[in-house]
Amino acid sequence: MVNVLVIGAGARESALGRAFLASPQVQAVYVAPGNAGMALIGLTPVAIDAMDFPALIAFAKAHVALTFVGPEQPLTAGICDAFQAAGLAVFGPKRALAQLEGSKQFAKAFMARHDLPTAAATVVHDLAAGQAALAGHRLPVVIKADGLAAGKGVVVCSDLPAAQAALARAYAADPAATVLIEDYLAGQEASVLAMFNGTTRVLFPLAQDHKRRLAGDAGPNTGGMGAISPAPQFTAAQQAQAAALVDATLAGAVTDGLDGCGVIYLGLMFTVDGPKLLEYNVRFGDPETQVLLTQVQNDFYQLTVDLLAGHAQPLVLDGRTYCGVVAVHPDYPGDTSRPLPVATPDQAALDYWLPAGVAGTQGALTTAGGRVFTVVGAGPNLAHAQLQAYARVAPLLGELAMRQDIGAKGLRQPQD
Repeated sequence: MVNVLVIGAGARESALGRAFLASPQVQAVYVAPGNAGMALIGLTPVAIDAMDFPALIAFAKAHVALTFVGPEQPLTAGICDAFQAAGLAVFGPKRALAQLEGSKQFAKAFMARHDLPTAAATVVHDLAAGQAALAGHRLPVVIKADGLAAGKGVVVCSDLPAAQAALARAYAADPAATVLIEDYLAGQEASVLAMFNGTTRVLFPLAQDHKRRLAGDAGPNTGGMGAISPAPQFTAAQQAQAAALVDATLAGAVTDGLDGCGVIYLGLMFTVDGPKLLEYNVRFGDPETQVLLTQVQNDFYQLTVDLLAGHAQPLVLDGRTYCGVVAVHPDYPGDTSRPLPVATPDQAALDYWLPAGVAGTQGALTTAGGRVFTVVGAGPNLAHAQLQAYARVAPLLGELAMRQDIGAKGLRQPQD
């Protein structure tokens, strides 16, 4: 049997760790740095920062057969380049390909080069240019920071004063910032994820994230308040369109000499004019991972090592629908430094509880961040999955907050 190292600390890494631990080939799953709740679900946190590449490499050499990278920061900083140079098996893209997430400007140029559908955008480098460029875009308009922003670097502005204020904030924070001013796209948004090596890929069912903090898609953007998958509002034709865009993206990456292995995530908007790319990520999404990996019946370790070798297993799914609800600090996405108690789940609840921003010890857990844990419900359709998710999260919520409408858009579709 083998050991696996997962890099990261959130509920996504809890879900990845649990998926690896379910493999009959895996003895132990280490998570660096992990969080205090992970030990409750059988994972082993390791106190090494996700950006401490030398320490992570030393640990991997001594203890594991495979490393899987969860978050974007180490990926865009070149962790996979470093692991590969050390002769270690690692699943994730190298720095050159990770630019698809690390720079929205780079991603837009990639989309244009490969004729991939996306919203029109203007790239600006100072406040005056940004204010002038607003005149060339219809309202509402989207203001995007170029670099990594943990899902919170996008501001949708319904009027000109709001857009001007968003630009002013961006340049007050960094006078030399690169900012994208982008046409707003209306429609249903989908998260499209695949594990890949070159153009060989394993495509997951469509998911839908819920980015805004409050019900009805109100309030500021967050890292994600919950997700559903499969999302019943998307037709078979739309699923085929999404798959074609994944394949076109991977082919474009190979053409550009950016091939490698990892996870590709397409943020896709299905508009009246067809699907449009909103963004790329180069890792599993959070909270999408929590509702995707629960569907997979394959040995996840074998699925991963097969892809590392250039082979794709057919994905075997359980046919159920999943709804994940994220419990957050009530001040999220603002200052969440004030610690709050976190209920310790009982043994039954540990099957569907995925910890993230959790510190302390069993029986004395506290918050340590904005998104604290995800609870997942399942059922034969979305209505059942949503009902179970909210029933499961209620006794664990305490002083924490959540959105009450995860899955509402999908529920507007007929349920089986």
